[in-house]
Amino acid sequence: MNHDLGEFLRSRRARVRPDDVGLPGGGRRRVPGLRREELAMLAGVSVDYYMRLEQGRTPAVSDSVLDAVARVLRLDDTERAHLRNLVRPTPARRPAPQRVRPGLRRLLEMADDVPAFVMGRRADILAWNPLADALYGFGDLPPEDRNSARHTFLRPESRTFYRDWPTVAADMVAFLRLDAGRYPDDARLAALVGELSVKDETFRKLWAQHKVLEKTHGTKLMRHPVVGDLDLDYETLRPTGDPDVVLALYTARAGSPTEDRLKLLASWSAVPSGTPSEQQA
Repeated sequence: MNHDLGEFLRSRRARVRPDDVGLPGGGRRRVPGLRREELAMLAGVSVDYYMRLEQGRTPAVSDSVLDAVARVLRLDDTERAHLRNLVRPTPARRPAPQRVRPGLRRLLEMADDVPAFVMGRRADILAWNPLADALYGFGDLPPEDRNSARHTFLRPESRTFYRDWPTVAADMVAFLRLDAGRYPDDARLAALVGELSVKDETFRKLWAQHKVLEKTHGTKLMRHPVVGDLDLDYETLRPTGDPDVVLALYTARAGSPTEDRLKLLASWSAVPSGTPSEQQA
């Protein structure tokens, strides 16, 4: 039985109100959101079939059924992909070690005026340029701690480093959830989630919400101990042929105080380019 699949579907049902989908919302409800029989009716499947789907007991679910369920639950594109990953998990295999190919390393070296780093599976930080090191301090960390999730939840200073820490924390958990859906048998990811769940109550509560998010672009609000407040826009790029790696680039808007502070950070830092030893998947 796929426990994560059932929890994900139940959490999505809970957020859809009956009147959102044209059903009467009156009467007392034991739990919020749609009932199983209501979802099954709207998706055009039997209640028994939907219950087996929620219990992970339907090994050959058609695309049309998944599309119908996703439509009723109002899933976005990322959630739809996550649902398919949960229904059709990747066959268990030992993943190969992640390596940063030479072309990506050269891109890091070329992006010398903006913070840039490469992030792999489980939010592991695989390589970075000097300005990203000056921003995050990757080079001062032992290899096992070069991980964005560990940085967010296990370093007390992150609560002040990120001026919008609750948003950063929620996005980080949703990103890990997406990775867990792609690779449900990843022992290292399971160990990371277990450690964070034990050590941080906020992580534990966010993990139980089953939200998923693909980090593509946005803004990070930071408070650096040397240069002060930074409002950095970020873009993440997935290299063709290597979907488990992202290149993250942070930029400042022209003429902004952040641009001046980023230049000050670049001049302050004399940290050499960093590329840690290969992370083992």
